[in-house]
Amino acid sequence: MNRSRWTLTTLLPHVHDWLHLETASGLWQVLRRLGLSYKRARDYLHSPDPDYEAKQAAIQQYLQRAHAEPHRYVFLYMDEFTFYRQPSLASAYADQGSKLPLAQRSYHSDTKGRVVAALNAGTGQVTYLLRARTDLPVMRQFYAHLRATYPDAEQIFAAQDNWPVHAHPDVVAVLEEQEYPFWPTLPANWPTAPRPNWETDDLPIQLLFQPTYAPWTNPIEKLWRSLQQEHLHLHRLSDDWPALKQCVSDFLDRFAGPSPELLHYVGLLPD
Repeated sequence: MNRSRWTLTTLLPHVHDWLHLETASGLWQVLRRLGLSYKRARDYLHSPDPDYEAKQAAIQQYLQRAHAEPHRYVFLYMDEFTFYRQPSLASAYADQGSKLPLAQRSYHSDTKGRVVAALNAGTGQVTYLLRARTDLPVMRQFYAHLRATYPDAEQIFAAQDNWPVHAHPDVVAVLEEQEYPFWPTLPANWPTAPRPNWETDDLPIQLLFQPTYAPWTNPIEKLWRSLQQEHLHLHRLSDDWPALKQCVSDFLDRFAGPSPELLHYVGLLPD
């Protein structure tokens, strides 16, 4: 029988004759002796990037440079995050019995907010912007914000995923000449040069693009997990969008300065 999963009761008829088992409990004991148990699955993704190792090695070199000379270089892990007016479902403590925790939903449309943020790999400081969207002007604004945050840095290295907007000519136009060899593939209908009526700049920021489909290579993903666990799952602010945005800001503002605790949480500070 072609099945994606098996239970004791569905497996028993197929092993009954050669294992001489009569009950599901007997089959369970056999499986336990074989070292097999019933487990909840987790999501799994394997990066298909043929340059995975080369990208990781190159990014590590930039990271080591920043660690060796922190007065000259800053290394950041950068990412975007979306949160919604309607609360997400999760487990929570409640009275025993059949009554379940409730996610209080609003009659309003499911408004979303976007955060673009950068985590300093050396200090744990988080720099961010909270906007309704992360379009080209916002990305340009964010890079200027990074430069203002680290005005004395000789160069700022920003490791990030391969979202094409990160490499749009209008965005790159505000940065210094780029040296990293691995760049995302942009849509064929996109321009190859920045539009002439947009201002350019020479911000000392180098973009480092991580392996494709490899979120585990970006430690800031764990910051988003913490935000969801502490404030967004089952939140009770669906009818107060300004308060929910303030809640997100308050969480991120906790890391406006150096945070060894955050570095430890995301795996950048060993035990």
